[in-house]
Amino acid sequence: MKVLIVNKFLHPNGGSETYIFKLGEELARQGHEVQYFGMEHEGRCVGNAAGSYTSDMDFHGGSKLSKLTYPLKTIYSFEARKKIRIVLDDMSPDVVHINNFNYQLTPSIIVEIVKWRKQNKKDCKIIFTAHDYQLVCPNHMLYKPESNSVCEKCLGGHFSNCVKGRCIHGSLAKSLVGSAEAYYWAFRKTYKYIDHIICCSQFLKDKMDTNPIFKDKTVAIHNFIDTYEQKNVQKKDYVLYFGRFSKEKGIETLINAAKELPQIQFIFAGKGPLEEELTGVPNIKNVGFQSGEALEKLIREARLTVYPSEWYENCPFSVMESIAMGTPVLGADIGGIPELIEPGVTGEVFKSGDGDELKRQISYIFYNSEKYSYIGKDRVFETCEEYIAILANKKIIEQI
Repeated sequence: MKVLIVNKFLHPNGGSETYIFKLGEELARQGHEVQYFGMEHEGRCVGNAAGSYTSDMDFHGGSKLSKLTYPLKTIYSFEARKKIRIVLDDMSPDVVHINNFNYQLTPSIIVEIVKWRKQNKKDCKIIFTAHDYQLVCPNHMLYKPESNSVCEKCLGGHFSNCVKGRCIHGSLAKSLVGSAEAYYWAFRKTYKYIDHIICCSQFLKDKMDTNPIFKDKTVAIHNFIDTYEQKNVQKKDYVLYFGRFSKEKGIETLINAAKELPQIQFIFAGKGPLEEELTGVPNIKNVGFQSGEALEKLIREARLTVYPSEWYENCPFSVMESIAMGTPVLGADIGGIPELIEPGVTGEVFKSGDGDELKRQISYIFYNSEKYSYIGKDRVFETCEEYIAILANKKIIEQI
């Protein structure tokens, strides 16, 4: 089977890129031919035989002229159509697996894939993995940054609410472009050509299903993670948060809880706009962004990790990795997070944004960590190989 994986970024940039790289690697290991299409970038680490990519679109930089053309290019890209056609003609894939594509690649790539398979009489499936809410919410989060609150007003195709709330970076202009993009592609009914939509949580599937075009195409399958070696690690007396230091992640609520639990040590590993708020709190230690063995050590030795999100997270790798490494997770009961935690076994959940409950649950797990000592001895989440087998069983892809 020939698989073309499409994603705007072809360099390490976040969870979506981790997903496509590991998925492509496993598909190739199983004997499938895998190539990639997306933007050119100095850090690009995967590609295609034709050497065809779109220009890198840097919304935070670039010339004044390029910025003037971005509003149109984010809605429709003639370049993306031209460049992906080169790859389609060269590779002739059996499956095109699209991931994050809006704004940089645009849905115009779907138009070209449909045109190509019709002209060449190819039975080529279009599979989409939804990593966020982009197809039902122009700011992709179902979240209003200005008020730090979740929002579902755009569900059902009411995208003008994005403009009313200035939901994209608080900018009226950007929100107008985002709303226009959503309305344009809804009017063209381009998404009806997607054959299958993989949602990384049941919560995400439920939101996607509010669009009748998607309802019969969606399937909920949690993300996969690596298999971690079981280790007998001596737990240390600290609570760990690792991730982005930003408002929607519930950082302010967690910091306030930490201030009211002076007897418990907190370690924060990450970076973000609220980093300054960590300073001056005696029981908070900021170790900065961590990865690899250093992060694994922090996770394994923690009494618990906390995931206090206040937006509709879908299937955060952080929660899965912590559980797989044998550390219980205290997660907010929002989005797809509760789907990953078995209360009393792999951790606990608390009401998102409720600082008092967060404080109580932290204390409970911290002082009763032996209750969760069996965690990590049994695998809870699928490996990439098992994930692909699930896709095959559901007839989404073929398996060798």
